[in-house]
Amino acid sequence: MTNEVHALWPELDWIEDEKLREATARTWEIALERSPLTADDLNAIPFTLLVPDLKVSFMAHKRCVVHVAKESAIKMNEFFGDDLPVDLDVTIAGAILADVGKLLEYDLDADGKSCKSEMGKYVRHPFSGVGIAMEAGVPPEVCHIISAHAGEGDMVKRTTEAYVVHHADFMTFLPFKNRA
Repeated sequence: MTNEVHALWPELDWIEDEKLREATARTWEIALERSPLTADDLNAIPFTLLVPDLKVSFMAHKRCVVHVAKESAIKMNEFFGDDLPVDLDVTIAGAILADVGKLLEYDLDADGKSCKSEMGKYVRHPFSGVGIAMEAGVPPEVCHIISAHAGEGDMVKRTTEAYVVHHADFMTFLPFKNRA
């Protein structure tokens, strides 16, 4: 794992399965290699293009989603136990990777503002994210979370972990979108 990716994602240390942790980190490494965006850009650009003048950065939103998803999974395991077990490693990896495809969906314009990339005009981040994750060796149960975390997931049967990440993502996005 590169220092750059670990600096972006200290939460990678929460993933106990070493192989999953490394595949998750490798996905981010590949995305950063192919993206016009840098790690510094991710700490500066707004997390969505759908809310004008948004000041919350991509990384602030993404890291919040990971924290909310992890805590939700822990509480579900505490309250529901064997009746609805939630795999913590899968949930954390899925939350870390849910928006990795945005590194290909976004670009910076001549003024340094984030905008849709040429690829982003045709391929949304759940799809490009799954492609990168599969290349990095991420297992299907985590790729499912990436593909199902956004609106595209409304057309499939989500796993429990995918529901957790989906709701963590939307509860930290919709309040910003709805106040715009």
